[in-house]
Amino acid sequence: MTVRSVAAVDLGATSGRVMIGRIGDGRLDLELVSRFPNGPVEREDGLHWDFGALYEHVVSGLAEAVRREPGIESIGIDSWAVDYGLLKDGALLAEPFHYRDERTARGVAEVHAEAPFAELYQRNGLQFLPFNTLYQYRVDAGLADADTALLIPDLIAFLLTGTAVAERTNASTTGLLGVETGEWDAELAERLGIPSSILPTLVDPGETIGTLRPELAERIGKQLPVIAVGSHDTASAVVAAPLSTPHSAYISCGTWGLVGVELAEPVLTDAAREANFTHELGVDRRYRFLHNVTGLWLLSETVRAWEAQDGSPIALPELLAAASAVTGDVPLFDANDSSLSAPGDMPSRIAALLGSETPSTRPALARSIVESIAAAFADAVQTASDLSGRELDSIHLVGGGSLNRLLCQATADRTGLPVLAGPVEATALGNVLVQARALGAAPASLEELRSLVAATHEPERFDPR
Repeated sequence: MTVRSVAAVDLGATSGRVMIGRIGDGRLDLELVSRFPNGPVEREDGLHWDFGALYEHVVSGLAEAVRREPGIESIGIDSWAVDYGLLKDGALLAEPFHYRDERTARGVAEVHAEAPFAELYQRNGLQFLPFNTLYQYRVDAGLADADTALLIPDLIAFLLTGTAVAERTNASTTGLLGVETGEWDAELAERLGIPSSILPTLVDPGETIGTLRPELAERIGKQLPVIAVGSHDTASAVVAAPLSTPHSAYISCGTWGLVGVELAEPVLTDAAREANFTHELGVDRRYRFLHNVTGLWLLSETVRAWEAQDGSPIALPELLAAASAVTGDVPLFDANDSSLSAPGDMPSRIAALLGSETPSTRPALARSIVESIAAAFADAVQTASDLSGRELDSIHLVGGGSLNRLLCQATADRTGLPVLAGPVEATALGNVLVQARALGAAPASLEELRSLVAATHEPERFDPR
């Protein structure tokens, strides 16, 4: 069997990567081409993404990928959800806002005055998150001047190809996609003062968005199609979560921890709404029935604050090894507390929650952070089981968090379920698999794709103690 190659652009909230994916002949692997920083920048009017730099990194990475692997056949793009750029006559009007910008609070109040959350949940199935796109749209003055709004991966695809579409998995995070229809809820948009005309044509993972603009094909080194993948990074990650049984839960763990199960039908009950469980669309119209839990953001922001204080880098493996050796009772805090959502002095904010129980050493505080994340994961796993009526027998923890052995073991201990850790690069692998399937180079069903992942990326097992 011939080995086929594609390029995967995978953009997270703190960094981005361009990777070469190769598949065939019992092979599924990735080659990192470029990694680049990504994060919020403070502008005069609030918190934005440095989108111009991000786009340049993507194009340069694709050019290097083609230089290394001339046989690349397509490009797929995934990123974080909810954030967007506004276009007028094909031009970007302004830098996209960052979802942690404080403007979203005003949007929540205004939207809920028009459409109470209970009604929104029946329409879009989304958990309440104050930065969901419809809240951002509501307070975006630029909307009046725009003719198109594109979420981040769709915006990059447009700049590459000139074709403006909305890939459905990411569109489902806007709050404007019908949970049962999978189509835009134009009536809701208009009612909220959001012109439905800005919502582009929807496409599904596997559809070809377009081909590179001639000037970009010349710069990148090859004329290539851009194929829609699960462009919400969690949708791609769940494709490559090698769910071993129908009773497996998943945790896609990076900056955020997305904790849930995969369902064929939504669970639009009052209990699901009150538990703030979401129904984001997955590849092949599956539902990602999950809860957003604050993930390794808490640890990375804490380490960043300590590094700024010390003026030197901290070796995370050494910190976690010391944290693992901490004995005695570990104080816990609510990992989802709203006071922890913004960038800044994370150790002080955690200390404010812990009060007199705040650990006095860095390893002990790191242990408290990891155990608090694991406790939040355990609560979400149990709630997913209760709400879906599905008895769970294992947890697949994928993404960067799968490298954190302390977190994996703590999650197993607190859930009482075995944790199967890996693959680390689940998001990029899911991106590659959907492209490869569209090219006829991978199996047709999600189950077969996951079997391929399991055969080529054996997870590490953590049993509860």
